[in-house]
Amino acid sequence: MHDEASRLSLPNWPHAYGDPSATADFKSIPDDFVVEEILGFEPEGSGEHVFLYVEKVGENTEYIARLLARHAEVRQRDIGFAGLKDRHARTRQWFSVWLPGKADPDWQALESDRLKILQNKRHPRKLKRGVLDGNRFEITLRNWRGDRQPTEAQLEQIQRQGFPNYFGEQRFGHRGQNLDKCLEMFAGRRVKPEQRSMYLSAARSYLFNLILARRIEAGDWNQAMPGDVFKLDGSNSRFHAESIDDALLQRLASGDIHPTGALYGKGDSAVSDAALQLEQQVFAEHPQLCAGLVKAGLEQDRRALRVKADDLAWQFDDDVLRLSFALPAGSYATSLLREIVVCNDLNQPQIKDET
Repeated sequence: MHDEASRLSLPNWPHAYGDPSATADFKSIPDDFVVEEILGFEPEGSGEHVFLYVEKVGENTEYIARLLARHAEVRQRDIGFAGLKDRHARTRQWFSVWLPGKADPDWQALESDRLKILQNKRHPRKLKRGVLDGNRFEITLRNWRGDRQPTEAQLEQIQRQGFPNYFGEQRFGHRGQNLDKCLEMFAGRRVKPEQRSMYLSAARSYLFNLILARRIEAGDWNQAMPGDVFKLDGSNSRFHAESIDDALLQRLASGDIHPTGALYGKGDSAVSDAALQLEQQVFAEHPQLCAGLVKAGLEQDRRALRVKADDLAWQFDDDVLRLSFALPAGSYATSLLREIVVCNDLNQPQIKDET
């Protein structure tokens, strides 16, 4: 039905600082992967929406949303959350429940050893997807085997220079199956709306990762290429550089700005010159994906090729490595881990985002 599908298996994306020299077990227990949302604003204390800060263990985000809807006797669409969080983890995230003119139910009645309500506060607006500053992670890797020295050298480089902002493998489904399903959808297969969104995201993420991989191979993923569009760190603001001067290079070296790659869609590309040529080469190799994304109505967008791990710290304890850091929304902790260690994920398959 589609010729391109056989070419869409996930590659082993190139690493920025050399291949990892260690192996370890990932997610041996939920407390080995602790994620805490950084909301970026404080609920105002009044309004039609109840904001709940929830700690969950061993449950996925959609299940908790359904549980809250049943308990509050509201529709599923009246529940809001900023992003999906992994089931096999201890996660702390925000939900909103629309209760106009209604009193709060007894939220504490929901609590169990797998669910705690940490905060409860009103706000005028629903919590929407993506409305999040970032996430803070505490990760424990067990049965660590390898040479500590090169791993620490890679961590120090990540601390200074950031790491490649790859979309994580969970974006593509188990063994990349969402890519083939996307092509089947483009060829006419009917899918549910939530599947459509997942498959379109997988296609755009795949093309972005290919662009980033090409630039890592060329050694300029964190450098200025003629025609680049740059993104301000911690912001959605971006600009096209007419020229590459010392001031721009200093901002790039300090991590104040980052080069970007395309999130494919309709509309004119924001890049030019060498950056445009590289991206067009990638798009030309995947015409069905590109045509399908345009037909689906997605608009061109940009994503930073590099991401900084704020407050990155690590500690070795015999065969255990503990890491802590914060990432902006939309970036993946697993993309940092893959730079330093080959992980044996004890809870595969995973398909959810760490947004």
